[in-house]
Amino acid sequence: MEDLRLTLIQTNLFWEDRDKNLNHFDHLLDRIDEQTDLILLPETFNTGFSINPSACAEPMEGPSMQFLRNKSHDKKAVIMATLLISEGGETFNRLICIHPDGHYETYDKRHLFRLSEEYQIFKAGHSQLIFEVQGWKISPIICYDLRFPVWSKNTWRDGKYGYDLLVCLANWPASRAHVWKTLLVARAMENQAYVAGVNRIGNDGHGTPHSGDTRVIDAKGNVLFAATEGREEMMTLTLSAQDLTIFRESFTVGMDWDHFSINPNN
Repeated sequence: MEDLRLTLIQTNLFWEDRDKNLNHFDHLLDRIDEQTDLILLPETFNTGFSINPSACAEPMEGPSMQFLRNKSHDKKAVIMATLLISEGGETFNRLICIHPDGHYETYDKRHLFRLSEEYQIFKAGHSQLIFEVQGWKISPIICYDLRFPVWSKNTWRDGKYGYDLLVCLANWPASRAHVWKTLLVARAMENQAYVAGVNRIGNDGHGTPHSGDTRVIDAKGNVLFAATEGREEMMTLTLSAQDLTIFRESFTVGMDWDHFSINPNN
């Protein structure tokens, strides 16, 4: 495992307007002029967090997916983003991990937000997935998933950790920014892994403000990067594989973690 170059994009989203959002991200991605391995976009990057499938959901090979495929190829970097996907008569809040050669992996949001009735309209995912980028094992979660530590719990078996980086893509409101920042640090420390949380700024279609607070945390809970509250920012930084390995080898908490299994159908 070598160092990982990570780019985070914190920006406003245009409410239920796919064309404006794709055009905006086209310009933002073109501004990345340094080498990077992984680019992270906020949750529902193409529409904002709408629960209106008729206006926002697309098939897997819709225009937003084609956009991500083209930009990943152009930037020679993996891109992670979420969008609403219609499939088999159901709608999913789906995270796409797309690689420069065009192949991709997906994760469907497990915990659907009750206050927005997301849980009544979308279908929850049932699988925890690990994506590999440059030898790094990456565990993806989406927004509300961050509140559930069991779902994102790291593992240690036969001398190996389940993942090295936890990624959370979100539309997390400003009124709960303290919770967002606190949980990101907690997940890093309890799982002995880097954590990257990418959040939007601006008001959504309901007038709900979002402060962003995009950040990267190391396995000790130190904040390596914190975006300016409420401002559009892009940042590329390097995650040190050596620092993570040294810390894990010197503080072997993982060896004492409890073993358990999750029944995702409950």
